[in-house]
Amino acid sequence: MLAEFSLDTWDKLPLHRYALGPAGYERSEPSFCRLLEYGTNALGSIRGGSAAKHIVYQHRTGEWRVVPSALRRLSVHDAWDAVRAEFVTAFTAADAGAYERIDELESLSYGQALTTKALSVYFPSEFLPIFSASHVRHFTALLGGLPRQYDSGVQTWRANRELLGLVRKTPEFEGWHPHEVMQFLYAFHDPRTRTRPIWKIAPGERASLWDDCLANRRIRIGWDEVGSLGQYESDQELKEALDQYWPQSAGGNLRLARQLLAFRDLEPGDAIVANRGKSEVLAVGTVAEGYAYTPDVEKHRHTLGVDWDLSYAQVFESPRHAWQQTLAKVPPKLWQEIQQARRVPLSIPVAPTIEPVVELPDLVRKVRELLDHKGQVVLQGPPGTGKTRLALSVALAMAGRADLIEGSPEERAAALAELSKVSKKAPVARLTMVTFHPSYGYEDFVEGFKPVTAAKKAGLKLDLKDGLFRQVCTAAKKAPAETFLMVVDEINRGDLPRILGELITLLELDKRGSVSVTLPTSGKQQTVPPNVRIIGTMNSADRSVGHIDAAIRRRFAFLDVPPDLDVLDGEVGGLGLADFLEGLNAKLDAAFGPDHAIGQAYLLAGDRPLVTVEQLSYAFHHEIVPLVADYCLGQPDLLKSVLGSLVDNNTGRVVQTNPQDLPGVLAEEFVAIGAADDERPGGENVGGW
Repeated sequence: MLAEFSLDTWDKLPLHRYALGPAGYERSEPSFCRLLEYGTNALGSIRGGSAAKHIVYQHRTGEWRVVPSALRRLSVHDAWDAVRAEFVTAFTAADAGAYERIDELESLSYGQALTTKALSVYFPSEFLPIFSASHVRHFTALLGGLPRQYDSGVQTWRANRELLGLVRKTPEFEGWHPHEVMQFLYAFHDPRTRTRPIWKIAPGERASLWDDCLANRRIRIGWDEVGSLGQYESDQELKEALDQYWPQSAGGNLRLARQLLAFRDLEPGDAIVANRGKSEVLAVGTVAEGYAYTPDVEKHRHTLGVDWDLSYAQVFESPRHAWQQTLAKVPPKLWQEIQQARRVPLSIPVAPTIEPVVELPDLVRKVRELLDHKGQVVLQGPPGTGKTRLALSVALAMAGRADLIEGSPEERAAALAELSKVSKKAPVARLTMVTFHPSYGYEDFVEGFKPVTAAKKAGLKLDLKDGLFRQVCTAAKKAPAETFLMVVDEINRGDLPRILGELITLLELDKRGSVSVTLPTSGKQQTVPPNVRIIGTMNSADRSVGHIDAAIRRRFAFLDVPPDLDVLDGEVGGLGLADFLEGLNAKLDAAFGPDHAIGQAYLLAGDRPLVTVEQLSYAFHHEIVPLVADYCLGQPDLLKSVLGSLVDNNTGRVVQTNPQDLPGVLAEEFVAIGAADDERPGGENVGGW
């Protein structure tokens, strides 16, 4: 690679020799970006994600795209001249040891992983072959550097250099090459093992591709028509491409787009499960090579390199209905069952077991990262998506009880009760829950005068009392080693500027513990300790969402919590619950927009999917229908556009269907909207077999 792209040729490097794009598959000379992403794994990986990380690239449509907004007004070749000049400047600065100059190169900041790898390739002794910003922060904290909430605005190449500085100060690494350091860190302190989900991936219809996948150490899936998944910058863009080829499945294409991008972004070291049908595990694999689009095979061109372990092969006692799809997440409990049922013949040496780690679910991990970065997060989404449950799961994770996130309801409740427990010795718990409402005010949250019991002749007596948040801050200041979490349900229903008052300024992390304000009622000084965290929840369907003050929005991170169809791995009377909810939400989306979807909680009893027609009938007629009717604001035509034949033409009301007949009626009305992958035309990309 250094011979093909020597430093002295960069100032004249043409765009086609640099850029990633569909045309690059046919060229005899691979481009710089293709080599960096697909041809130099031994030098560290930047696979995964969209092609936007290459700054200038050719889209699947043949259109050239330029990521930096400041360059988009230029022709693509003029934009490339500007980007190339920044690369030349970066290489010149690195050669002179003037690394701070690289931070000034704005265009390269749009491709930090690519730029850091390029610097590492040309200057291997001055950069570690670690290019993920989150991985660099993880290893930095491990070696005693800046904490995990280390400013994500720091450029990856500078963070990489700072990590290298820590390595050089560590005596145990003396004399080690950066590649040896990288291999050691990933071997013994891999940041991915605790957070990455495990996916089930079907190798073709009835596992028709399994022999090829096993022999060639890979997994292949279809949907070839959309081209390389690396060309898509968002799930919405991929959904639009899927809609072009499978318009009849448009209701389910957003979910599919997210699954395909999750497949694309699987990393070396991730575990996957290969299945045949709903009941058979063929093998468990470890991803060895990241995503690639392989046009040299006739079909199923989306591939991952995988090392397979056949000792996990097994058949379940009952089918897993969520495995109807080609791609599905494996819940932690099922993953543990698969691990425990592993069988190894005594005559065969036992391969190392993939440890059943207590992994954090994706959303829990994201909330924790946002709390570290911002201090407070609002979880927003349609009703029934489990926002409060997610907030409490974060509380368990922060308390070191991540093992109970997927535990039984009784175990979760007991652990949360312990976290919320108060006593004379500890009058404020580590977990405090409150619900905002229109009457909730500053006096309740910060401080104010409250009536107290007094003798009859004394009349009304008022005492100045600390509000809930001030009590939490006082307790947190006395116990700086512990984290105190406040969960505010329905946060948007309160008058937030009035409730928070002057404390809104102190919520910013850089002001925590160091800046104080004078409270107007008591005249006391108040700070917000750095070990206080706030999670708010709000329904995005509420009409009061838009009333949140802009200053408050700037101080909170916002995270969407969409319906989770993966947990609905059950059927009732032949009706797939996930398919039904997907189809219903597709109609709600068309009528009102995505904020008015319905969450999975409406089809759960406790933590498990509904199992009887009576449960389904109650949930549909007494919970789902009233919510949909509320969305429709008394308009029968709108109600009929969502619920179709279930609405009586004469009365405009929903017909009460016999529970035994309801699954068939719902399937006829909704499931075709969210058709399973194996019902798509060109069924070589079937799901679930």
